[in-house]
Amino acid sequence: MNQTKVEPEPFEYSYYDYSDWYTNSLEPTKPPKEVILPCDPTADDTLFNICILSISFVVMLILAALTRKNRLCQGFTRGSASIFCPVNFLDQTQNKAIAMAVFGLIYSKLAVLVLSPDPLPFSKDTPANIKEYMKVLAIFYYPVLYYPLIVSGTLQNNAGYALGGLLSLSHFGVLLWQKVDCPKTPEFYKYYALLASLPQLACLAFLCVQFPLLFVKGPKCEEDLDSSYYTAYVKSLLKKKSSTPSSTNTDKPTLSQQVADTLKSYIYTPEKVFRFPLKLSISAFVAFVAIYHMALLLVVQVIPTLHIVRAGIDENIAFLLLGFDIVLSDDRMEVVQIVTFYTWLLEVCYLCAMTLSCIVSLVMLMRSMVLHRSNLKGLYKGDIYSIYNSQKTIHPSNPGIVCWMGLTGYQAAIISLGMVIQTLVFFICFVFFVFLIIIPIVYGRNLILFQMAAKAWPVWVTLVLATALQHVITKFAFIKKDAGTTDLDNRGSLFLFTYFLYLINIVVGLIVAIWRMVLTALYNILHLGRIDISLLHRTSETYDPAYHYYTNYLKVEVSQSHPVMKAFCGLLLDIMVQGGGAVQKMRDAEEGIQMVQQEKRQNKATHSKRIHARWRLVYTLVNNPSLLGSRKHFQLHSSETSLGNGNNNLSPKDGSIAAADTAATPDN
Repeated sequence: MNQTKVEPEPFEYSYYDYSDWYTNSLEPTKPPKEVILPCDPTADDTLFNICILSISFVVMLILAALTRKNRLCQGFTRGSASIFCPVNFLDQTQNKAIAMAVFGLIYSKLAVLVLSPDPLPFSKDTPANIKEYMKVLAIFYYPVLYYPLIVSGTLQNNAGYALGGLLSLSHFGVLLWQKVDCPKTPEFYKYYALLASLPQLACLAFLCVQFPLLFVKGPKCEEDLDSSYYTAYVKSLLKKKSSTPSSTNTDKPTLSQQVADTLKSYIYTPEKVFRFPLKLSISAFVAFVAIYHMALLLVVQVIPTLHIVRAGIDENIAFLLLGFDIVLSDDRMEVVQIVTFYTWLLEVCYLCAMTLSCIVSLVMLMRSMVLHRSNLKGLYKGDIYSIYNSQKTIHPSNPGIVCWMGLTGYQAAIISLGMVIQTLVFFICFVFFVFLIIIPIVYGRNLILFQMAAKAWPVWVTLVLATALQHVITKFAFIKKDAGTTDLDNRGSLFLFTYFLYLINIVVGLIVAIWRMVLTALYNILHLGRIDISLLHRTSETYDPAYHYYTNYLKVEVSQSHPVMKAFCGLLLDIMVQGGGAVQKMRDAEEGIQMVQQEKRQNKATHSKRIHARWRLVYTLVNNPSLLGSRKHFQLHSSETSLGNGNNNLSPKDGSIAAADTAATPDN
């Protein structure tokens, strides 16, 4: 019997219509509504950076030549700036706005490049293996790029203002052009690049306005030690206090007054005779910019993802939940509605947590400004223990200089991290409150928390009654008042109640311990972004790195920019530079320090007032912590010899020391 061998037919690949998979009125997953493609602006970023770097280099050469020419023409000038030292952070009379805008601009660039696929504008499609190296280079590149702006604003001449205005206008125009050309980008969120560039545009726009205004006003001729701020500060210290008797009302303030006082302590109001150091002003502004960037990142990293998740919920979610033994409803469409609603609630909880974190950060920043002023004024007067827990000498040190340099960056970093942690904790609290309290009450089911509390109600009632009993019997049985004093009474009963309530107090102590832990964690989380207070105990505050940075910064700042010291050194330099003609000016300044010249009465003993004013000045200088190292018993024997021989070649610093010693001697 012959059998015919049947050859198998070859397998043919054919197009299969996948739409047949979707049956029972199920539709395939919808494609995204909008696909954002990479966008290349007309103003190429690489070409612009090459051009602006070349222009900035030429501007620096022009400013260097003008500065050298001015120095040769003017001869000896005190406090003159150069392109190598454009910003004097110790100078209270500098234009703070330009420095704040440039630092805010640099931080905005840093916040964007950390997550950018191309950290440097000179390279596109940066390979992943060298991207981190490019970020390190970018950290140094952008300060160099914007360095001419800060130089132009600090040299205090019309040429610098004009060149700075042209540079800032170039940066602003090109950046605005790029954002108009490409408002949407594919990173994180389609408008993230546009929103992240708003602080840069704001800072550059401010510089575009500020430089022309300074050009119109003309260069400011007033130097640091010639500023009227220092003499005005001394006058305010020595001004006669009002002799109006204080109010004799000793009543306890009402609740509304206490609330009003608390609110005022969190609101910074400028004072007429006090200026913040430039470094603190920059730190506060950069912290504000950091709050904006961190809030933007927290939103664009989470909210779009929640939108995608909510848009992709379909009837299959019922089968997914069934695998975890979760049955929300027998109707699958109702399950979709419930899960969609819960996802929307998660989004609302997250937005509320992020908003609350922003509000807390802004309030804490405002409170820090109030305490900065209080701490500075206290150290100016020699109040060491308001900041430190032991006696400290106010003078620069190696760690102090390092902390002074890093304060601004440290403040921005710590407030950013604080916002992330605050948002996470607040989100957990909101989710707990909504899903375990609000929703069970509204829908009347899943009352897990209430069921647990109901089962343990005897314990809670016992604890409440025991605590209330101790307070009541203490007030009425164990305290006696006699002749305006209080003392113990019924000691035997007191010991008996202490014994019988021993076990109850153990349980109460457990509740108190948990509550203490919660309060401590919440307090530290709320104040995590602040560096002006320590999160540790007073005896351990040196182990808090943020507070350590802050206290060391204050040491350097107070020792170098004390207003009384600056006013005194300004008078001495006037004597050295102008000779005998400055003696009358010094006498006039002494009269002004008394703050009596406005209400001077000729019929009184003016000589006696002049003597009192001079002794007040001596007292202020003797107690000035920044001059402690300049006293006679601190000086070397060689220095004393040179001063005693009448050496006329004194530097400004030596003149300050000599005059301070003379003023501190009662015989003079």
